[in-house]
Amino acid sequence: MAQHNAFYAQSGGVTAVINASACGVIEACKRHPDRIGKVYAGHNGIIGALTEDLIDVSQESDETITALRHTPGGAFGSCRYKLKDIETHRTQYERLIEVFRAHDIRYFFYNGGGDSADTCLKVSQLSEKLGYPLTAIHVPKTVDNDLPITDNSPGFGSVAKYIATSTLEASLDIASMCATSTKVFVLEVMGRHAGWIAAAGALAGNGEGEPPHLVIFPEVAFDRARVMDRVEEAVQKYGYCVIVVSEGARYEDGTFLADSGNTDAFGHRQLGGVAPTLAGMVKQDLGYKYHWAVADYLQRAARHLASRTDVEQAYAVGEKAVELAIEGKNSMMPAIKRVSETPYEWRIEAAPLAEVANREKFMPAEYIREDGFGITDACRQYLLPLIQGEDYPPYENGLPKVARLKLAKVERKLEEFKL
Repeated sequence: MAQHNAFYAQSGGVTAVINASACGVIEACKRHPDRIGKVYAGHNGIIGALTEDLIDVSQESDETITALRHTPGGAFGSCRYKLKDIETHRTQYERLIEVFRAHDIRYFFYNGGGDSADTCLKVSQLSEKLGYPLTAIHVPKTVDNDLPITDNSPGFGSVAKYIATSTLEASLDIASMCATSTKVFVLEVMGRHAGWIAAAGALAGNGEGEPPHLVIFPEVAFDRARVMDRVEEAVQKYGYCVIVVSEGARYEDGTFLADSGNTDAFGHRQLGGVAPTLAGMVKQDLGYKYHWAVADYLQRAARHLASRTDVEQAYAVGEKAVELAIEGKNSMMPAIKRVSETPYEWRIEAAPLAEVANREKFMPAEYIREDGFGITDACRQYLLPLIQGEDYPPYENGLPKVARLKLAKVERKLEEFKL
């Protein structure tokens, strides 16, 4: 078989372990020098491909590539830029093929969430229409854990571990102060439509009175009166109340509690601020002193507290993506399959992109407690294996040591392209 080049790009919100997937892709490519020549990375995701802003990954040392495994963020730059439908924006897709043809790129690895799966599928379909031999593989990633087919999404386990740990630690803080000070603590976590991250906060406690006392999911309509009653009940019984709330909490009519009125590049409503909104309700309705925190970027950047299981799975899907491409599989995604609960075992299988793109996986009803404010034992059994194990990065001068890339640019061969 002839040797051709590969393209890798990161898309959407990054995770603590997306670079572990990059490491898996790059190291796996190096193991097939007869099939894969150079690996080019798109600078700032798919935008790098459209503008022919490519990074020559072969200029990085083996040590630097290995260090990606314990480096958070998106090493090559990510973006929120969604390619529109092929019919009305065909020139963008044709530009991608033009760039790939100019640089002899025959392997396309796109590391992202649901929107990225859709882009990967469309690129594959157009390359086929244009008669350009391109193998497109989607590498899964999302902290929201909302990708279908795969048991869980790489990136989620580490966020879950961080949120569960933060909930536990903050709960001890407020418990020690509640007699004379703060009575209510609200932690806002990510999760636009699915409450998986909020559910992870519930792992902090597992008994009568153990916090969090309320978990508020996007899947359960927000009822202010019911929530305030439960807050009051917790304060009266335990002296304080800890709440974990998803940014996507919404009323019965679908309106978000904290909708800024803006949308991002993917057309998603811009959220954030549900914690102070909820805390304000507590002050107004109950009069209790409160504190709130928004985990925001901290939850998805906390590589120092990553789940070892998550790191291993993130690397494995990157590695498997290359194996699928070498085998001639196209329009596929390496998905995690849970083989056994006790002991926890998993493997990677191929899933058709057509069954992944533009689909979301929500919290199933059997994972949410009957009163809507907590998780069931079945949910706990699902979540616990995903946060197991520690995979600490190396430290230098008291801080995590991260990969520092050269990001050497590839010489352009085409005319400038306007986005």
